[in-house]
Amino acid sequence: MKKIYLIRHCEAEGQLSEAQLTDRGFKQAVELADFFSNSKIDRIISSPYERAFQSIQPLAERLHIEIENDSRLTERVLSTNNLSDWLEKLKITFNDFDLKFEGGESSQEALNRIVEVVEKVFTSETKNTIIVTHGNLMSLLLRYYNKNFGFEDWRNLSNPDVFLLINETNKVTIERLWK
Repeated sequence: MKKIYLIRHCEAEGQLSEAQLTDRGFKQAVELADFFSNSKIDRIISSPYERAFQSIQPLAERLHIEIENDSRLTERVLSTNNLSDWLEKLKITFNDFDLKFEGGESSQEALNRIVEVVEKVFTSETKNTIIVTHGNLMSLLLRYYNKNFGFEDWRNLSNPDVFLLINETNKVTIERLWK
């Protein structure tokens, strides 16, 4: 049995790759470390975005585990244009996985990135891995394993959020742990 704890980063000041956690976000990162205090963790993989790294840093320091950065875990770019109706456009991409806006990435392309990371972890020697990523990418992965996970579920994610993926005999189950 292999476990992946899928984490959405804590509250941040913005969407840019260098956006820092807010004061509240730094407190949430400590809460995350406390939340995992009794969990066996073998490996931590994070998006290289500052907010993701900062979200897991207190736990990594506590456990003396080096954080591995993986660019495949970065947030999905919907478009390089400033879309005034971005929320509506994002909603459409939950149904049309091939839809792509200028300079952006389709849901399928983004999904392929994170599935590649997850499948590699499931076939690795480690039993208990944490993956830290971003809301849209996390949602796409959760939908991959649960076809009922959709746009409204994405809207209901929190910062942070934690889901447990368990792979037992090549069947993956999902449980939301963060309330």
